[in-house]
Amino acid sequence: MRLSWGLVAVCISCMLCGVELRNGEDIDVSYADSYYNDISEDDPSEAVTPTAAPCATPDLSRWDKLFIMLEDSHMRQNMLLQHVDDMVRVKLRSLRDEMRRLSADNSGACANALEGTCAGLGEQVSRGFERSQRQLREVEEKCQTQHNATRHLLQDVQRAQATCLAKLESRHGHRGTLGQVPMKTLPTHPKEQDATSADGTKMERTLLAIASDLQRVQAQLVVFQRSFASRYIPSGCEMAMFFPMRSQQAFATVRPNTPMSLRSFTVCLWAKATESLNKTVLFSYGTRQNPQELQLFLSGRSVHFTVGGESQLVGAQSEADSGQWWHCCGVWSSSQGLASLWVNGQQVARSSGVAEEHVLPGDGTVVLGQERGGPGLEREIDPMLAFTGKMTGVNAWDRVLPAERISQGARPDGSCDARGNVIGWGVSEMTLHGSVQYIN
Repeated sequence: MRLSWGLVAVCISCMLCGVELRNGEDIDVSYADSYYNDISEDDPSEAVTPTAAPCATPDLSRWDKLFIMLEDSHMRQNMLLQHVDDMVRVKLRSLRDEMRRLSADNSGACANALEGTCAGLGEQVSRGFERSQRQLREVEEKCQTQHNATRHLLQDVQRAQATCLAKLESRHGHRGTLGQVPMKTLPTHPKEQDATSADGTKMERTLLAIASDLQRVQAQLVVFQRSFASRYIPSGCEMAMFFPMRSQQAFATVRPNTPMSLRSFTVCLWAKATESLNKTVLFSYGTRQNPQELQLFLSGRSVHFTVGGESQLVGAQSEADSGQWWHCCGVWSSSQGLASLWVNGQQVARSSGVAEEHVLPGDGTVVLGQERGGPGLEREIDPMLAFTGKMTGVNAWDRVLPAERISQGARPDGSCDARGNVIGWGVSEMTLHGSVQYIN
C-alpha cells in the first residue's frame, strides 16, 4: 500500500515539473501575503505605507520548488499510511477479541463433543474386539470338535480292523492246525488241492491289505497326535504367555514369593518357540552388576542353563524342537556346584563345579523372554535375545527337585498341578510388557 501511494505522488510531481519545463515559465512563490495584511478597505483615506519584510526571502529555483513539493507529498503519504495502519490495528484488535470470546464460549462444547466422540470410538473398538474374540473362540471350539470326532473315528476304524485281523489270524491258525493232520486225511483230488491253495493265496492278500491299512491308520494317528500336542496348551496350565515378536519392550517380569538369596534352585517351564537364534532367553534372573546371574536359554536347537555368568553353564545339543511344546528344567546346588538339565522329563546334561559355594544375590529381577540390561530394566536390552512363541507352567523352587517330580511335571496331562514355592504359575505376580499377552 505504501509503495502504491509513493508511486502516485512521484507521478504527480513529475507531471507538474514537465508542465513547467515545457512552458519555460518561472514559478514565483510570494510569501509576503502570509505575513502582511492589506487594510485599505477599512480606511480608504488613510495612506497605505508598505512595510518592509523583516527578512528577505531568497529566490527559489525550480529544483528547490520541486523538492518542496515532493517533501509535501511524502508527508501527506506518511500521514495517510499512519492513518491506515491505525485503522488496521484497531480492526485486528477487535477481531482478536472476538476470536477469544468465541473460543472461550465454545471450548466447553468442543471438549464435550470430543469426549463423546472418543467414548463412542472406544466403545466401537471394544465391541469389535469382543466380537472377534467370540468368533475365534467359536472357530477353536469347532476345530477341536472336528479333531475329536476324527480321532474317535480313527480309533473305531483301528479297533474294527484289529478285530477283523484277529479273526482272520485265528481262522488262519485253525487252518494251519488242520494242515498238521496226517497226509492220509487230506484230500488227494487235484481240484480240491487247487481250491485250497487259491483260498490260502486270497487270505494272504487280504491279510497284507489289512496290515497296510493298519499301518496307514497308525501313521495318521501319529500325525494327528503331533498336531494336537503342538496346538493345545499342556493340560492343567489353563493359559499361556504369547510373545508375538522380537522387541526391546516385549518381555514379562515376575515377582518371586520369597527372596532369591538361594544356595540351590530349580526352574521348570513349558515352551513352544517360533524360532530360536544364537541366543534366545527363556528365563533370566539378573542384577545391576550381573544381568546374567541365572539363565535358561536356547541356541538353535540346543538348551543351556547358566549360573553366575555364561562361563558357568551346562548344555545339551538338539533337544529343542521349534513349533512343538516341550518341557525344560534347570537344577543347581552350590554345595558341590552340581547342575543338570532336563528336557521332557529326561536328564540330558549334568556337570559339576558350576558356581560352587555361590549364593544368588537377592536384589535381582526375574524376566521371562528376555534378559535384564544393565542399570534400569529397559536400558541396553538387545531385541535379538527376545523369545518368540508361547510359554506356560513357569515354576521355581528353592531346592533341588527330585527326578520323579521333574518327570511327573513333564507329562502333558496335569503338568501344571504342582506350583513352585519361589515362583508359582498362576500364583506369583507376573507383569506383561509390550506386545506380550495371555492366551487360552
